[in-house]
Amino acid sequence: MPRCERCALQVPPGVSVCGACIQHPPPFDAARTGLDYGHPWSTLIARFKFHEALDLAEALVAPLLNALQRTDAPLPDLLLPVPLSTQRLRERGYNQAWEATRRLARGLGLPCDARLLLRVKDSPHQLDLPPDERAANVRGVFAVEPLRRAELQGRYVAIVDDVLTTGATCAELARVLKQAGARRVDAWALARTPRD
Repeated sequence: MPRCERCALQVPPGVSVCGACIQHPPPFDAARTGLDYGHPWSTLIARFKFHEALDLAEALVAPLLNALQRTDAPLPDLLLPVPLSTQRLRERGYNQAWEATRRLARGLGLPCDARLLLRVKDSPHQLDLPPDERAANVRGVFAVEPLRRAELQGRYVAIVDDVLTTGATCAELARVLKQAGARRVDAWALARTPRD
């Protein structure tokens, strides 16, 4: 089944952009995902994200890596993981988005950086919120490392996360990155939550 090139939701054959993205385009320029967030992948991603199942990283990254290698679309200049707050990183011990990012970067021969984006405020898990509250939950939460803003001027970057649901996190990061001078920002995720 084809996917919307803006938000990665499934669309009918012959359709490249869904109606929602035509009416309200997201701040990111394109989205790429490897899987639908459903059984058994949802369970495996939860284990990877919350239960230190880092041994699953390669298997979870492989579908997205394969999808990216099969396309003739240009690749970004830089991959950036969705950052965790210091507190959440301390609790979890690792950032699952960074684990995915560095494996994608290696597979695609691209540079990646875990310190260019910052999470400057802790906020409730997006998972715990209804979809209509997620954008407000991440507003003002992210920043670019102030002394490194010049590194983004005119660059094409991709944000990497584990799951793309409403797109609120990637939308906020895309706004922050474009304000810092990025030319294009794509949202990449291991899985996409299907539309009900």
